[in-house]
Amino acid sequence: MSWIKEHRWLVFALVTTLTWGVWGEFSELIQQEGFPASMVYIVWAFSMVPCAVAALWFGGWKLDRSRKSLLLGLGAGLLGAGGQLVLFEALRFGPAYIVFPFVSMSPMVTIALSLAFLRERANRVQTVGIVVALAAIFFLSWQDGSDTHVSGYVWLVLAALVFIAWGIQGYIMKFANGSMSAESIFFYMALTGVMLVPLAWTMTGPEVAAVEPGLYVKGFFTQMLNSIGALTLVYAYRYGKAIIVSPMQGLAPLITMVLSLAIFAVVPGPMLLIGLVLAAVALVALSIE
Repeated sequence: MSWIKEHRWLVFALVTTLTWGVWGEFSELIQQEGFPASMVYIVWAFSMVPCAVAALWFGGWKLDRSRKSLLLGLGAGLLGAGGQLVLFEALRFGPAYIVFPFVSMSPMVTIALSLAFLRERANRVQTVGIVVALAAIFFLSWQDGSDTHVSGYVWLVLAALVFIAWGIQGYIMKFANGSMSAESIFFYMALTGVMLVPLAWTMTGPEVAAVEPGLYVKGFFTQMLNSIGALTLVYAYRYGKAIIVSPMQGLAPLITMVLSLAIFAVVPGPMLLIGLVLAAVALVALSIE
């Protein structure tokens, strides 16, 4: 138990990596069953609510209400949830095989801000782990290109906004933990997510009406994995360094790939295999203190 207490950041970070990895696999499965991508955000936002309630219960129902807490909590939520909606629009206009690798590198922003303003530092092994993790994240998010014609640069601007927003969100989550509880941070993140549901609804299409109720239930429990991972990520930032936690949570596709290989015998391509190996090395290196 003493080891767990001393390495709480690692436990929470690994739980985030695990839950997001499993969530990635299940998300793909229910979308194959016909769950519309346009409803993912809405279902996710509501799945944040029970996690937020559980977090407040765990924290003794104490909610930080100062102006600074509101600003930081809602800011983190807006950057995260708003980034998801902007990403949805970026994928409407731009190629996924460029957008996803670009956006997935957002931990670079978190790392840069944390080095500059929080004065965080890592040991030599962890420094190597950070570099390897960033390379792994790029390879794990790789998607085969297509001959689809792309015009304009709106999608690139939108992708850049997501890249910056999610990077800043990681920094704010770490910074906010210094002056408010992790439970309060997550509550405001959940609140912001729900507040943006009406906007997300305007982005849905007629395919929503054709979805069976049972599929929404599956979607909700699948997104619960996403929300649990987000909650444990807040705790990981509370107890760990952002320059370590940020790249570690980006390695979740490693779990997704292992599940696909073990359950469905889906063999990843060369780029993903490189990412898998690099991710395994990075996880070990980042864990060494």
